[in-house]
Amino acid sequence: MDLLRASGRVLAEPIFADRDFPPFPRAARDGYAVRALDVTQVPARLEVIGELRAGDWPEPERCSVGRGQAVSIMTGAALPAGADAVVMVEYTTVAGKSIEIQRSVKSGENFVPRGAEARQGQMLVDRGTPLDHPAIAVAASVGANTLPVFRKPRVAVLSTGDEVVEIGETPGPSQIRNSNTYSLAAQIEHAGAEAVRLPIAPDEPTRLRLLVEQGLSCDLLVLTGGVSMGKYDLVEQVLAELQAEFYFTGAKIQPGRPVVFGSCSADTPARVSAADPQSARTGVSGPHRKYFFGLPGNPVSTMVTFKLFVQPMIAALAGMRPQPLIFLKARLKSEIRTKTGLKRFLPAVLSGEFENAEVELAAWQGSGDIAALARANCYVVIPPDREQIAAGEWVSLLTA
Repeated sequence: MDLLRASGRVLAEPIFADRDFPPFPRAARDGYAVRALDVTQVPARLEVIGELRAGDWPEPERCSVGRGQAVSIMTGAALPAGADAVVMVEYTTVAGKSIEIQRSVKSGENFVPRGAEARQGQMLVDRGTPLDHPAIAVAASVGANTLPVFRKPRVAVLSTGDEVVEIGETPGPSQIRNSNTYSLAAQIEHAGAEAVRLPIAPDEPTRLRLLVEQGLSCDLLVLTGGVSMGKYDLVEQVLAELQAEFYFTGAKIQPGRPVVFGSCSADTPARVSAADPQSARTGVSGPHRKYFFGLPGNPVSTMVTFKLFVQPMIAALAGMRPQPLIFLKARLKSEIRTKTGLKRFLPAVLSGEFENAEVELAAWQGSGDIAALARANCYVVIPPDREQIAAGEWVSLLTA
């Protein structure tokens, strides 16, 4: 794939250095290339015999630094023969064709030796790495016009429930618009996959089964709603009919406790016949199973469980090497009191910078409060054994 189009994708083959980096000893400061022995005692006066800019090549017969000599050098330029250090220009005074140096340097100071960053043939970016801007820069530096990447996994999104209507419709007195499908699709796209939005599934097993089968033709199926213990929560029932294997049916978290994860056999009608070559390469979705998540219907629960469970699975299906969730730390602005027993991920607002970062809970009315989550920019993570956290304590945060 073209280098810029590959941005955001996952690398399918490693990138190796095509030469030493840097390919020459490179000045790290503007100043003068010198022999460190000549400036052991300061002030020292040296003869300036030449100048080197970035891109100039120091021909030995023109720029070789001998005893009592120096070469004016710019950041990024190649160090001339004979020199073993660079004196920063701030510590020099020009005196005709000479300079006076006020500060001594040690051998090796203020330049980067050849090959210090990487040696020719060394792996620079590993297979399974997301191609962010630093990785793109590395690829460009080795002359890679194109890169082999994994294809994006296709993730089906299926919202369930008779109370859910499409966003262009006017809801009835007891109905809500289908926000979950759109928030999940946005999260899926942000995670590096292609979202496939399915029609809303009613609380009726035949139609629900048909839509589940359609969703299982993708690399991953994400359902929202219908996974609790209510009379019309039919998702688990339909999946069981499709010979699903459930790996877990619930998590000790709040919000998002009734989350479900499992897989269906590729031999069921829900599965397309050909094994997925991408899945076989990544080793995540084997050639005989298709994975699914059943997420709670409440919007905040849906977003939290996607972040914790679905996003890592999408990363694996995309070919990415396993990466842990990243948690930040900040001081709590106001006391938190809650019940023990569940690990809680509560919407919060992080403010301040550096050591002054602090966080407080967003005012919210439970896991159906979308407006509160729109105001939040992170989740405060509360351990299951804490019922009170005092203001000023450091707490863990998960970015939203």
